Amino acid sequence: MVNYIVSGLERSGTSMMMQVLYLGGMKVAFDHKRKPDEHNPKGYFELEGGKIINRLMAGTFPMEKYDGMVIKVTAYGIKYLPRGFKYKVIYMLRDLDEIIASMSKMIGEKLSNEDKKAFERLNKYALKLIEDRDDIDYITVRYNKVIENPRREIERINEFLGGFLDVDSAVKAVDPSLYRNRKEVKN
Repeated sequence: MVNYIVSGLERSGTSMMMQVLYLGGMKVAFDHKRKPDEHNPKGYFELEGGKIINRLMAGTFPMEKYDGMVIKVTAYGIKYLPRGFKYKVIYMLRDLDEIIASMSKMIGEKLSNEDKKAFERLNKYALKLIEDRDDIDYITVRYNKVIENPRREIERINEFLGGFLDVDSAVKAVDPSLYRNRKEVKN
């Protein structure tokens, strides 16, 4: 069996990707401990309020219980994925300025350039961990590309996953109106 993981920095589109996979017909593991809010009006689609990282760190998360299912593990949690399993990881990428803007709104304070550098290091670190592990097969997916052309990106994801998705249904999860904090492109 395979454990499917959606990962990336917080505010990178991981909840949207979980919704895509859920509507596309995959078995997605989530609970309702973290309720939808103005930051994620369609929900977070995560386990234990996003705190599974603590159980991964402690070695107490029952990964075997989630064989064949999709779970969300933020970028830092990749380090703690237990050995002895096969993983397929969808790693979400988003412009760091957009992530910083979104996080700043969410926590109610402006994040600094140092925070941005820390997120950039974490992103590189997580991607290097994924690359270096022979038990992980992965694909990177850019948030803005999913918004711009959901069908093309979801078809690409579907190919990576082995053709499990109902692409027509999965596309319905993408809501361009939720692409807030968009970085302005200057000409």
